[in-house]
Amino acid sequence: MLPILRTASKSGLDRGRGCDVVDSDRIDKLIAAVPRALALRAGLDLGIFTRLGGSTATADSLGVALNVAPDRLSRLLYALASIGLLDVEDGQFRNGAEAAAFLDASKPTYRGGDHALLRELWGADLLTAESLRQNRPAALHDFSEADRESAAAFSRLLAPGGVIFGRQLAQEIDLEAVGSVIDIGGGAGTILVGLREGRPQIAATLMELPTVAAVAPDILSEYGADDVVVEEGDITVAPSIGRHDLAILKAVVQVLPPDQARSSILNAARCLAPRGEIAIAGWGVVDDDRLGPPEGVFLNLTFLNLYRHGEAYTEGQYRAWMTEAGLREISRSRLTDGTTLFRGRLPG
Repeated sequence: MLPILRTASKSGLDRGRGCDVVDSDRIDKLIAAVPRALALRAGLDLGIFTRLGGSTATADSLGVALNVAPDRLSRLLYALASIGLLDVEDGQFRNGAEAAAFLDASKPTYRGGDHALLRELWGADLLTAESLRQNRPAALHDFSEADRESAAAFSRLLAPGGVIFGRQLAQEIDLEAVGSVIDIGGGAGTILVGLREGRPQIAATLMELPTVAAVAPDILSEYGADDVVVEEGDITVAPSIGRHDLAILKAVVQVLPPDQARSSILNAARCLAPRGEIAIAGWGVVDDDRLGPPEGVFLNLTFLNLYRHGEAYTEGQYRAWMTEAGLREISRSRLTDGTTLFRGRLPG
């Protein structure tokens, strides 16, 4: 690959502001960000940051531990060191401050739990032009048509991230008055695991499509959550058979066409007891001008490749649907991982 050439050009047009200067810095930075991100992904895939933990290691010892050739591994280690994720001195590598805090899977603050999912999403992102040319998702993912094996594999892929999000949500919501919670469309339901770590007495229900509901109990059991009730259902068609103090919709609305997105929120509100609260979360949310936040804007492109109808809906659309559902005290916030969280409450 040839080095990237940086260029600058002058418009030569003086409109009272002097000559405008345009250079390629923005483009160069965008291009350079890709290999850095892929190096991070490779480090997560290999488990380098977790293997290092709080210790130091050479490329030789890490290569033996990871069963990869040390001389080839050293290229990745030095690349990770060059972007500050690893520190290196005299051939000894250790985690940098951010990697130690967020990329070591043994830490409760671990942010790499979704790296396998990230691989899927980035693979889909490469197909955006193809999806537009074909006028259909080039990497179609259809939850309703998944077989049991595919549903189990995908649910396990999402399970670690679910636990992490549940912990985040527990920090945002006052659970003192919550006696019952339902996770709607939550895959294996591991959000409930993280949410209830500090309050295991909260009764928990997972509502999912039949194929996913069939595999969820085994995965929940692996996380020690055998007490979660698994209910088959389609939130776009009807609410849960029970009533709950808290209803969670994580990354559900954004994969649905507008009419079903609306009905999912209306039906989720019908799952609530008086004064019950709804928490709608996901990266697939954009401001009303559709220019931000970046997570929502660019996930909207990813959706082109994965779903026939899903999209990042605007704040205005969410607020309108929530208001129609009878919810009040509607708020929007941003979690530490960039997830947008909408909250609303039924009147007492």
